[in-house]
Amino acid sequence: MTAPTGTLRRDEPASAMLGTLAEQGATGALSTETGIVYLAAGHVVHVESAVTPDLGDLLTHSGALAADGWWEAIDRAGRRCRVGRQLVDSGHLAAGALELCHMGALFDAAYFVLAHDGPALRFRPGAAHWLGAVRPVPVDTVLRESRRRRELLHRIWPEPAVDRAPLARVPGPDAADLPARRGRTLAQVDGVRTAAQIATALACRTFHTLVELRRLAATGLVTPVA
Repeated sequence: MTAPTGTLRRDEPASAMLGTLAEQGATGALSTETGIVYLAAGHVVHVESAVTPDLGDLLTHSGALAADGWWEAIDRAGRRCRVGRQLVDSGHLAAGALELCHMGALFDAAYFVLAHDGPALRFRPGAAHWLGAVRPVPVDTVLRESRRRRELLHRIWPEPAVDRAPLARVPGPDAADLPARRGRTLAQVDGVRTAAQIATALACRTFHTLVELRRLAATGLVTPVA
């Protein structure tokens, strides 16, 4: 089924609308103010957010895939919405590596799309992402994981501005005195970069970077730029 059978309220929270679309086995793209959720037969197959590194950035910046291989797959299979399959079939990437990286990117983007559970703006029946399905994820799993991440980050430091605003360092201990990952994260804080940009620079998943940045904020070493 590509179109929902029931009437969707435009003021309905994105999480509730996703539940409705899942029940109806819908295929298409649900847009919110912070990103797009792609569904196939009621399952989430991809999530895009402007504030998280995309899959290509994660794969190429980490060294898992050469940039030429990424763009070759897009050129050959983008119009057919089979870029993921092309990466595997061409031998550029193992299926397991693609799946692992894609799941991380999907859940990272979903956290931002659902963090404040704002209203859904539009549903485009039948719309598909050029990556294609890698491993469909039940909507309930996506909602539950987004909620778990939100609660974890809140326990570390209850100020969500750290997630989106440019971040500045506050004078304190040298990065060498911090755990390795936290020190590398702090070294990227320059008063201009956001959490997503820091994650991209580190070739690291956004959520892992958010955990370290919230810990740095909790210890007074990082603050959002006003």
